[in-house]
Amino acid sequence: MTLRVAVVGSGPAGSSAAETLAKAGIETFLIERKLDNAKPCGGAIPLCMVDEFDLPAEIIDRRVRRMKMISPSNIEVNIGQTLKNDEYIGMCRREVLDSFLRNRAAKLGATLINGTVHALDIPSGNTGSYTLHYADHSDGSLEGVAKTLQVDLVIGADGANSRIAKAIDAGDYNYAIAFQERIRLPEDKMAYYDDLAEMYVGNDVSPDFYAWVFPKYDHVAVGTGTMKVNKAIIKDLQAGIRARAAKKLEGGKIIKVEAHPIPEHPRPRRVVGRVALVGDAAGYVTKSSGEGIYFAAKSGRMCAEAIVEFSNKGQRIPTEDDLKVYLKRWDKKYGMTYKVLDLLQTVFYRSDATREAFVEMCADIDVQKLTFDSYLYKTVVPANPLVQLKLTAKTIGSLIRGNALAP
Repeated sequence: MTLRVAVVGSGPAGSSAAETLAKAGIETFLIERKLDNAKPCGGAIPLCMVDEFDLPAEIIDRRVRRMKMISPSNIEVNIGQTLKNDEYIGMCRREVLDSFLRNRAAKLGATLINGTVHALDIPSGNTGSYTLHYADHSDGSLEGVAKTLQVDLVIGADGANSRIAKAIDAGDYNYAIAFQERIRLPEDKMAYYDDLAEMYVGNDVSPDFYAWVFPKYDHVAVGTGTMKVNKAIIKDLQAGIRARAAKKLEGGKIIKVEAHPIPEHPRPRRVVGRVALVGDAAGYVTKSSGEGIYFAAKSGRMCAEAIVEFSNKGQRIPTEDDLKVYLKRWDKKYGMTYKVLDLLQTVFYRSDATREAFVEMCADIDVQKLTFDSYLYKTVVPANPLVQLKLTAKTIGSLIRGNALAP
């Protein structure tokens, strides 16, 4: 037999899964609703992703080597002093990154289908086929042509509002909203953001997250995130970040406005039967930093690697238990990262006093090194005991000075 796998969604998670499957010679169908999709997203990727996913230089719009953390009272802390000459945070536009990854998967043998999946029929037995019902848009029409596809396995990589997750009753999760304006700046203003990104914290820009000004190819992305899913509140928060960054954005022209849900924690069930969820569909966005691109791509690849392994490169149909090995590996590798960042958000994002303490702490070189090494290389770098003790003392000291420990 030859294993047939449908991957629904061609963002970093879906395309990375499809690429891994296609490379192994497994018959792979990559279904994408919108081939020109430009997901609203800060667009920051860690250095390790460039090497690990073999991304060409043209995918990276900007190489950020300096960051400013800006407190509620507008105290600015410059971070990035610990970066080596060849280290940077990559800034990319999602439409460029996603298109590259999708096309690479197709070149390696995945069958790309421009379609919207409407329903998934689940087989009654352990070996029956899954049937996907979708509208094929290859004729250029919005409504498309109704078609079906039968496969042995399904990977849901179709984002926070995943239809595949609903079909397998994967359970709900809380989600935040990311709202972003792309603003084209005059040359002199854009030069300021050449290799600089800014993160603003404060109740005026986000009650539970942060706001950002991130440089892209010919514009900056200015946005905010919050779990308060209310249009009026989000409008006020966006006005807050525009006001805080007003002088730096003078003369800017809005070229695009976008919003998108961001999952706040993994779904209760990420593998059901022979269906697995990856990326935003699974809920793999980190608290505190809101990072999702690398984890999406990595989860897609890890899920596909498990399928290749347990199917003997497509010679047998993997079971639910086989697919759950992907979850065990994922949780073992990244579970602690999610817990630590969840704790950080709980401690430091609960009031303006704690945010002031957080920004003060970011001025410390040891904190900067640990933070950047963890972000760039996705390893929680084990500091020696003296440094760990020093960091703990500084954290408590910052909180006390900011009166942040008051109930």
